[in-house]
Amino acid sequence: MIPNALGSAAAGIISRVMTHPLDTAKARLQNVYKPGSPLQSNPYKGPIDVLLRTVRTEGIKGLYRGFGAVLVGGTPGTMIYLCSYEIAKTNLARQWERQSDAELGHTDFFVHFSAGMFAESISCIIYVPVDVVKERMQVQRSGDGLVTGSNSSVAYKSSWDALKQISRSDGLSGVYKGYGATLASFGSFSALYFAFYEKLKYWSRQYVSGRTDESARSLESVDLPFSVVLLSTASSGALASWLTSPLDMAKLRLQVQRGNLAQDPAQAKAMYRGVFDCLQLSYREAGMRGLFRGAGARVLHFTPATAITMTLYETCRSYVAQHLYVR
Repeated sequence: MIPNALGSAAAGIISRVMTHPLDTAKARLQNVYKPGSPLQSNPYKGPIDVLLRTVRTEGIKGLYRGFGAVLVGGTPGTMIYLCSYEIAKTNLARQWERQSDAELGHTDFFVHFSAGMFAESISCIIYVPVDVVKERMQVQRSGDGLVTGSNSSVAYKSSWDALKQISRSDGLSGVYKGYGATLASFGSFSALYFAFYEKLKYWSRQYVSGRTDESARSLESVDLPFSVVLLSTASSGALASWLTSPLDMAKLRLQVQRGNLAQDPAQAKAMYRGVFDCLQLSYREAGMRGLFRGAGARVLHFTPATAITMTLYETCRSYVAQHLYVR
């Protein structure tokens, strides 16, 4: 557990420092409200446009809005996430030890898919409040004088200020707004990501070792080149992030809605009532393009994010394990 914990902490911090601007671009592209909202149009043309305009109007600081919440809460969240995955994967795999090698090839997908969903379910206890604060900070633009999607004239001054204001106005339900949507989005992403990632590593180990008739667990001792690990995690991250983009879009729009919108009857009609309502209205307004709005930015963010996180995680935990247990 010590190598896993230290490796996940280091990987989480480094990857978020490098990819947070892309996450900000994704959030601002996805934050488009349905007709009737005071801010229904999105001024950005694409992720590059978001980055350039944000730097021009707000400086580098604008790209890192909400980073404080990510650093303080996201780091332990990443540790819980990756450690939970390893624990779940190990214990689920033991349940299938009595299966034959031929059957193991089919059950491995179930093990990795379920372990990924379990890890996300546990880590969402921390991730959801972090996500709510982060995203409300990210969609806030300097010069607006308000938080995008809100009827409040008070902007959040910092991640801590955002957390206090959300808690004060919306209570615990506001802090955990969109928990179900987050679990649906990131749970699906994690489940698909780890299923794809482990399968690519399995095929790579078969190719490297030349042992094509053995189960995945019997090949875990085969070391893979850094480039293969990087390609496997990047490919898995890109595919999983694109497939789950509509759920991520619905999650963000639910989370950035302020609870006090409901106090204004004229604006209450502009609120999304849930994930299905958001997806349905988005499709009605713009078809499949509406459902996958910001998908390119999500892929641009998650591909390097997962590649950096998992590659560093595998490298760091191996390094720690080697030096920790050397006598």
